[in-house]
Amino acid sequence: MGEREIRLLREEDLDAVMAIERECFSLPWEREAFRQEIAGNRAARYIGLFAEGELRAYAGMWFLLDEAHVTNVAVTGPCRGRGLGEEIMRALIQLAADCGMAWMSLECRRSNAAAQGLYHKLGFVDVGYRKRYYEDNQEDALVMALLSLPEGDPGRDPLLERE
Repeated sequence: MGEREIRLLREEDLDAVMAIERECFSLPWEREAFRQEIAGNRAARYIGLFAEGELRAYAGMWFLLDEAHVTNVAVTGPCRGRGLGEEIMRALIQLAADCGMAWMSLECRRSNAAAQGLYHKLGFVDVGYRKRYYEDNQEDALVMALLSLPEGDPGRDPLLERE
């Protein structure tokens, strides 16, 4: 797949983000929501995995006190099964640690066994359910948590210099 780069998403990445979002989700986020998250939400971090200059995967999180709550994880269809989901999640976990977070949470469709397998591999544990969480078919969400993060380095928070 060639040379890979993981970096913070920027507004100029929105077209590529939206293409993957529409491909991966039955109820994709609106472009303006992503623009606000990327450009204006200081309590959020969104990263993209680029291969050969093209966005192949992205992930995002919100910071809530000492918790990093995963909002989005998506890998473009042709790149699934090649380890990109794991690679971007490991980068997101490390970024959360670097930003001072103590633990991480997320919701996952109960039917998404592949995603659950990845999250379990990364150390997430099942902590509960949210009934009828997904609007499109009323599916429940499995709530998962990673109860401890790796050691962080606050100097690697890419937004720190903006403060």
